Amino acid sequence: MTTQKKDIQALRTSHLRGPNIWTYRPVIEVWLDIGEFEKLPSNQLPGLYERLTSALPGLAEHRCGVGEPGGFLLRLQEGTWVGHILEHVVLELQNRAGMKTGFGQTRSTHIEGVYKMAFRTRQEQVGRACLTVARELLLALIEDQSFPLESEIERLRDMVDDLCLGPSTAHIVDAATQRGIPFIRLTEGNLVQLGHGAAQRRIWTAETDRTSAIAESIASDKDMTKSLLQACGVPVPEGALVRSPEQAWEEAQDIGLPVVIKPYDGNHGRGVSLNLMTEEDVIAAYHLAARKGDSKSVLVERYVTGNEHRLLVVGNRLVAAAKGESLWVTGDGKSNINQLVDSQINIDPRRGTGEDSPLNIVTADQCAEVILELKRQNMNGESIPLEAQKVLIQHNGNVAIDVTDDVHPEIARIAALATRIVGLDIAGIDLVCDDITRPLQEQAGAIIEVNASPGLLAHLKPAQGQARDIGSAIIEHLFGKEDNGRIPIIGISGSRDTQYIAQLLGKMLSMNGQYTGVSCADGLFLDQRQVVKSDCTTWEAGQRLLLNRNVQAAIFESNAKTILSDGLAYDKCQVGLITDLDGHESLAEFYITQADQMFKVMRSQVDVVLPQGCAVIHAQISDAQDLAELCDGDVIFYANNAQSSTIKKHLAAGKRCVYVQDGAILLTHGSVEQNLLSTSALKSQDGAAIDTVLAAVATAWALDIAPDLMVAALRSFEMSKRP
Repeated sequence: MTTQKKDIQALRTSHLRGPNIWTYRPVIEVWLDIGEFEKLPSNQLPGLYERLTSALPGLAEHRCGVGEPGGFLLRLQEGTWVGHILEHVVLELQNRAGMKTGFGQTRSTHIEGVYKMAFRTRQEQVGRACLTVARELLLALIEDQSFPLESEIERLRDMVDDLCLGPSTAHIVDAATQRGIPFIRLTEGNLVQLGHGAAQRRIWTAETDRTSAIAESIASDKDMTKSLLQACGVPVPEGALVRSPEQAWEEAQDIGLPVVIKPYDGNHGRGVSLNLMTEEDVIAAYHLAARKGDSKSVLVERYVTGNEHRLLVVGNRLVAAAKGESLWVTGDGKSNINQLVDSQINIDPRRGTGEDSPLNIVTADQCAEVILELKRQNMNGESIPLEAQKVLIQHNGNVAIDVTDDVHPEIARIAALATRIVGLDIAGIDLVCDDITRPLQEQAGAIIEVNASPGLLAHLKPAQGQARDIGSAIIEHLFGKEDNGRIPIIGISGSRDTQYIAQLLGKMLSMNGQYTGVSCADGLFLDQRQVVKSDCTTWEAGQRLLLNRNVQAAIFESNAKTILSDGLAYDKCQVGLITDLDGHESLAEFYITQADQMFKVMRSQVDVVLPQGCAVIHAQISDAQDLAELCDGDVIFYANNAQSSTIKKHLAAGKRCVYVQDGAILLTHGSVEQNLLSTSALKSQDGAAIDTVLAAVATAWALDIAPDLMVAALRSFEMSKRP
């Protein structure tokens, strides 16, 4: 029964985490009851078009089914139902919140007023929150009531900042996706697995599973880093480690003023003071550095004149370089330093407090480095400079001008050498020189720091110059040119002995020398050892195989219910097997009431077959040929009946089939036949058992498993007992 009032009720909301009946990507699926709105399309809701387009002008870019910008607005004017409108409002709210997406669909069910709506989301909690706000906003607009849209969008943006991948990690993940490398987010933070099973790699923003803990420790110890670099001929500023302000001043005099003071275990420029000339400045800088570091040890170094630069090295290659600039304000005779900083520095749209801001907000009365710099000029945040007076706010920390193409090859070589000396695979090299186009030795330049886990935003969103594709460089560092981080994945969908097919295939792959995981209705198996005895056709169970570094091949059993409730546990597969399209009678809760609806559900298994992969389909399925046409890869048909018209057509086209003829299982490619073994050699010869064997053999053939290994597995497989 549908509601009989002007309302939009969500009857059920599900997060489909894998490929599903809607799309290849995760979606939120909502079953909507729109009540009396079923009789009121948008062109019969006075003023809705104007109010909706005024509140969300970005809807003008939505293509909808028309296929071009403005398509949705055309549908809105012609008349469409509120479920469809809600879909687009949710998508636009996600876009406004900073979580870009575009896919959505809304379809009616056999019950009047009840619709299924799905929309792409990159983060479940944010997607659900956008759905709630979208419903409230749409109802308010229909009734011409006020709604706090901007404050709600700000709240959604905060959720995106808190819950989604940071921009640097997202950039790397996007580069992996472009290469066809799958990813799994391992935590609520930025720890991400790239690839599956034994082929996986892991990243944590600019750290990888190749980043040595020893190298990180060396990089955080600035004194040790300098010693190692100096020993290998890398130019570094002379200096010494001190443990008291008195020692700092004494060392500064020995080195020669001006000097730099920094924490010996600091990073990202925190606690660094430059160009110190007096005892008072050195002592104040010592206390600042001691507070910012993890110990009381402080480095005093010769001040190297020139511009600050940050060079990013990935592997053994320089991939980006940025130059810094000092921050100044110019007085107007009326405004204090705080006000000038806000009006002349913080007004820059690239400055912010979020992870996606390449430059930080400057707080003259809260940042210790800025306070110290102003104090050296006998000023503070409340001081009012004279008109046209220039005041230095910050020496460093503003590296955001791209100079990658200007770096001299010798400087690039030195930066890569410094990275190798410390032992890092990804490093941020801080150096100071007057001219990045000339070798350091010609201008008394020096490397002042080697940083583990370097920031990437300065290179992804430079204040000036070209953005650099850091993500692709990191992916190329982790994966070879032909490596996509994938292991062979076999997906088995249907209702006929699929768990037995999965286990028989697991045995064949193990005999082929591959550590194989099997997730099926009988449990979870690792290298033929049962580790879980309950039903493991769930998405969560499947993820256990993909996370396991030992697994070299993975087999997943699924059925229509798991596809409808969760989606598949993997994004793509090497082989997708469909045994049948039976079982619609048990799916009424999903509004599946007709046998022909099973085609759309089960096609999901064929849709995810890789272009270099293969679909294996039972030739006796009435829609077998239609399923085959959906496959991006090859297709193998199998059947107990050699006279199947589908089998004959496929062979005539020069394709592969597996079938029984004259009591023998044949592998046939076009006109070339290979007798695998007699059905009498099997321990069970009933029809269901033969179909199970044929399905497993066809799948093994698709995986290039040698026929003798298939036979060995079949001869020892207890079909009658069904393990």
